[in-house]
Amino acid sequence: MKHATSRLLFAYWDSLRGDRAAPERSQIEPGRIRHILADTFILGIDPEGRAHVRLAGTRVCALFGRDLKGVEFASLWLADRRAEPEQLIDLVVNDTVGVVAGMVGQSELGSVIGLELIVLPLRHHGAPNRRALGALSPSAVPSWLGLTPLDSFEMRSLRVIGNARPLAPGLAEFAATPATKRWPFVVLDGGLCS
Repeated sequence: MKHATSRLLFAYWDSLRGDRAAPERSQIEPGRIRHILADTFILGIDPEGRAHVRLAGTRVCALFGRDLKGVEFASLWLADRRAEPEQLIDLVVNDTVGVVAGMVGQSELGSVIGLELIVLPLRHHGAPNRRALGALSPSAVPSWLGLTPLDSFEMRSLRVIGNARPLAPGLAEFAATPATKRWPFVVLDGGLCS
């Protein structure tokens, strides 16, 4: 995670989930993430696995020049790239893992912007695959933000954020053990010959 918004959102989400794979949607308190709220969004996932924007922060909406509430998440990508967000959402909801993606957006006037996208799973009334929390942050806020919307949006990199947790006490013995130190030379019996 390169962007501070992604790191802050992940830290907040991670603190809520505890030992679970994902926290409950009802645990999210907007006031606790008020400094990054403009870059955040919540997705609702229907039974077919399609994600729709339920809530979106003002800066996320400004990037696209419109209110995103109710918009299908995949429709933010170009038509020939819509498999990317579908695969991303599939990872998040079915494997209950977070993802971070490096994105590039281009405005109608040809201005290019680097973005970081993070999407994290949420439980909703106990169901693990109905909501997701995310953020879309520009690497630098462009002067044209809110004036010229993005008209193309594509993924350049993707990384899965695993559920790394400390090993249980009984499993610690199976952890990788460090290799024994080996000296780079050997002493041979004998010595100097005279």
